[in-house]
Amino acid sequence: MATRYPPPMDQPNPDPIVDDELACLRRVRQYLEEQPYVLPAREGETVAELVRLREELPTAKEEDKPALLMQYDHQHALLQQLRSTRDQAQVDPDSPYFAHLRLVEDDRSRDVFIGKGTRIQGNVRIVDWRNAPISRLYYAYQQGEEYEETYGESVHTGEIAARRTVTVRRGQLDRVDCPEGTYVRAGDVWSRAERTSPRLAGGAGTALRGHDGPGGGQRRLGTAPGGGTRADKHLPDIAGLIDPDQFALITRPSAGYVVVRGTAGSGKTTVALHRIAWLAFEDPDFDSERTLFLVFSPALREYVSHVLPALGVSRVRIREFREWASELRRRHFPKLPTKVSDDAPAAVVRMMLHPMLHTLLERQVQRVPFRPHPGAHAGALPGPEHVWDDVVSVLTDLDRLTSAVAEFAPAAFDAADIQRIATWWREKALRVELRDDTTPGERSEGAVPFLDVEDDAVLLHAWQLRVGPLLKKGGGPLRYKHVAIDEVQDLAAIEVRVVLGCLDERRSLTLAGDTQQHVAKDGGFTSWSRFLEDLGLTGSHVDTLRIAYRSTRPIVELAQHVLGDLREDEPPLVDRDGPPAELFQFTDHGAAVAFLADALKEVLAAEPSASIVLLAPSEEIAATYGQGLLRAEVPRLRRIVAHDFTFAPGIEIAPVASVKGLEFDYVVILEASAQFYPDRPEARRLLHVAATRAIHQLWLTTVGSPSSLLPPAA
Repeated sequence: MATRYPPPMDQPNPDPIVDDELACLRRVRQYLEEQPYVLPAREGETVAELVRLREELPTAKEEDKPALLMQYDHQHALLQQLRSTRDQAQVDPDSPYFAHLRLVEDDRSRDVFIGKGTRIQGNVRIVDWRNAPISRLYYAYQQGEEYEETYGESVHTGEIAARRTVTVRRGQLDRVDCPEGTYVRAGDVWSRAERTSPRLAGGAGTALRGHDGPGGGQRRLGTAPGGGTRADKHLPDIAGLIDPDQFALITRPSAGYVVVRGTAGSGKTTVALHRIAWLAFEDPDFDSERTLFLVFSPALREYVSHVLPALGVSRVRIREFREWASELRRRHFPKLPTKVSDDAPAAVVRMMLHPMLHTLLERQVQRVPFRPHPGAHAGALPGPEHVWDDVVSVLTDLDRLTSAVAEFAPAAFDAADIQRIATWWREKALRVELRDDTTPGERSEGAVPFLDVEDDAVLLHAWQLRVGPLLKKGGGPLRYKHVAIDEVQDLAAIEVRVVLGCLDERRSLTLAGDTQQHVAKDGGFTSWSRFLEDLGLTGSHVDTLRIAYRSTRPIVELAQHVLGDLREDEPPLVDRDGPPAELFQFTDHGAAVAFLADALKEVLAAEPSASIVLLAPSEEIAATYGQGLLRAEVPRLRRIVAHDFTFAPGIEIAPVASVKGLEFDYVVILEASAQFYPDRPEARRLLHVAATRAIHQLWLTTVGSPSSLLPPAA
């Protein structure tokens, strides 16, 4: 059947561009079919054959040995070849590339396709975006621009005649994005769509729906321009959407620190993830357990665990920081209690996370040299009990605490706080039995021993100061080739110091964060310069991503208004318009549930691939709306407990604090009232985080008085 391209009114016929891309795809597909990959023998089978030959040689007849030796040499050479090529990405015939460049050099035109593997032969040039120098032309230049780049020892100059992002699935061209327009296929019909800025949507690639142009401000949740819904739900590969600033950060040399800050949706996590993919392509050893990606929440850990394998990285360890630190603490301090509490007084938490505690512990190690306990064997080294003694000595000494507070943080703690800290730790030390020489009179009768969640990082850092490097499972220093920390603004400096102490000699580290999204209580993060100073990294450069890709202009403007005086720098640049953020006020929660039930049923019926989240300020509000919407028979509704996001299309009801780092097509902030969002810095940041989870459209509801943080027209 012939492909039809009905030209839309007042638009140029899309035939030339679409026909050009279809012809390119046919040429590439034909080449790949005629020159298929020859799958190499499995490495395990080759090793097994080598072992068999090696065992057979000593007992073989003399006349058979030359042939066996020849087979052995052949298998050994094959094994070396397999090991040198096993990590090279292959071109998928069903989706061979995601971008197309047409370059004109010296009046000669050539096509270059950007994908996840390399195949170059004849007039087919497919290059891997991660390592081909020519891929820089796609990321750094726009269509119509002239370029001058050096590849090896050659200088190439020319013009970008065409720069197109394409979507190829199951061997078929589905979409073309270029400066001339966006062309989408529905069945066997091509049409020119409303021009949008394409992005991946949601945590797992849910549908992107645009709202540009007339009708974008319509009230119905989920409407596209003109009131309809977009038929196209397929988007380009995320690697094709990286901008030049992000690309420059991703491709930095492996050694040293990369510190990335940027507003919500600016691509900080994208940079951290793709940087690992880039490093792993350059050196396959980076795709191993010696690379660590640390996140602040289980939900973000789950999201990253889906994304990294899609980038060709499968062996990197992805851990929530608290989980990682707890596992290490249990390994290094096996006699300490396993019970952990999060009920420590606020003053104690602030002290455990305060940067001055590093200095106090460092001074403790200097003033109290290691002395083995009586009866210890010759050559004994410091161990867990000595580290525990260091921590207890520092945190129970009123005089030292008082002097340190006066020196470092006179406004952060008062005399009552200091007394509370010392008392808390004295009582804790009496409950904990770490050494065999503790006398019964020193123990607190009947008390259940426990640690606080903040103790893990402090004990690990104290170990690094007193003993040396942390130990990996089975023994030996724990050393990582690369560590990336996302949402680093919600970690304390002493926690990040533990990570720094685990880096190998390359000191390869990526820090990504945004102080405007700092919602962790008592974390102490104030500014990047102070944070880096507290880490001992004074002078490190901080790179800023200034374009907000995730949310539309109205959403970003509302989020910036909510921040108020907490805003940093100039407002971010936004490349996409959309409908206004709207506030709906109700007399009671029942009316709000009824209104939302109708709207949610409608959007799910029209857009089955949409991801929608209702963000509740408390568990009680979440339960109220969850039960009400279930009664209203709203389909595909999930209540999120313990960060168990599915990243599947549908509706999720979740606490606001659990969604940092995630994104959804549509966001409804429940009960955006003065009660739950008062005019306080932590409430401003939390509401800002909630709003900027939305890709396309934001609604807010309230039964109480609207929060004063919202703009009057919200």
